[in-house]
Amino acid sequence: MSDESVLERAAARAVRAKALLDDEILSEAFAALEMSYVAAWRGTTVDDAAGREKLFLAINIVGKVRDHLAGVVANGQLARAELKELAETAERRKLFGII
Repeated sequence: MSDESVLERAAARAVRAKALLDDEILSEAFAALEMSYVAAWRGTTVDDAAGREKLFLAINIVGKVRDHLAGVVANGQLARAELKELAETAERRKLFGII
């Protein structure tokens, strides 16, 4: 797989990830999960350390999924910038007869 195809794939993934992050239903799902986990966490008894720990992990996983999607978007933006630079470099070479 060429570098350009890897960059194009990253740019395409970024578009999909951005669409997911912007999706109202997914945003509501993340918020609802966090709220329910926090409510359950606060409702644990003093002696339920294992339960609190599991809920704490669940809350953090929701954030990690969101962070992963944001990372895919950021990587895609970098890939688009690199693709643009490659295209500009190829155009300059073509103009100056280097190719």
